[in-house]
Amino acid sequence: NMKISRRSALQAGLGTLLLPTLGSTAQAATPALARIYIGFPAGGSVDAVSRHIASKLQPNYARSVIVESKPGASGQIVVQSLKTAANDGLSMLLTPMSILGVFPHTYKRIAYDPLKDLQPVSRCVSYNYGFAVGPAVPASVTTVPQFMDWVKQNPDKASFGSGSTGSTLHFVGILLGRASGVNLTHVGYRGSGQMLTDVAGGNLAACCGPIGDLLAYENAGRIRVLGTSGEKRSRFLPKVPTFVEAGYKDMAFTEWYGFYLPLNSTPEQIQQLNRSVVEALAAPSVVESLSLMGMEVASSTPQELDALLKADYLRWEKLVKSVGFTADT
Repeated sequence: NMKISRRSALQAGLGTLLLPTLGSTAQAATPALARIYIGFPAGGSVDAVSRHIASKLQPNYARSVIVESKPGASGQIVVQSLKTAANDGLSMLLTPMSILGVFPHTYKRIAYDPLKDLQPVSRCVSYNYGFAVGPAVPASVTTVPQFMDWVKQNPDKASFGSGSTGSTLHFVGILLGRASGVNLTHVGYRGSGQMLTDVAGGNLAACCGPIGDLLAYENAGRIRVLGTSGEKRSRFLPKVPTFVEAGYKDMAFTEWYGFYLPLNSTPEQIQQLNRSVVEALAAPSVVESLSLMGMEVASSTPQELDALLKADYLRWEKLVKSVGFTADT
């Protein structure tokens, strides 16, 4: 009896898996393996987020969900992997906005069209940036505008670091400087670790980084976060004003990660993964793990993710042009 098998499937918590296939067989087995592709090495924040979600997608979405790291070529390799993956709902991409919304503007030639080559599924997390200084900057400097004034008097200290050249963090620092009439020199690092050591050690005046990376140093009193990039103050740093509050209009920035499927995935596959991701993100253990990283859970519909990427893509197209940066030089 079709109704009974459907009800018992729902009771077993497998309803979302079986319903799309009821037409052909009521006893569709849970797939053995699904893969989450990421364009960053193991050990970073994208890897950590993907592992938290993978653990909640199994055993219902697939019996085993593994994270496959495909770094290189600023995301081109991982997007290419998804483009050529089978359309079976079992290969998915978890990516920061930057790979899709920023890098197409910093590279003259890029092997993918982020608005046409992928199927949006759900936004996953969001987080803000902080602009911080260390002991090289006097304790009397407590705001971003004060830092910019101090740099005008101390031009040899007019530099800041970010964990990646050609990233949103790099551009946000440059834009803050420009808005203050200061030409800040960018110092690019590979990740936040060495950058924070240099700022905390007084070797570098300032840095721009994800709030989650700055928190431990801020809480230990080794750096001072002067401003944050969100529309409103960060719940992780409620005493720190936003860039907008400090007088930098149009300087609200939020980074996000999103889930994508291959272009020819079916509406059923998109809906099924969306439901499973939204459910995984609602798990208290995931919310807690992400907040320890300075991140907010932020799921969405596929349509909302599509609109969000389009808006960020167009915004960063203008900003990258205004900074005048190309990764090819």
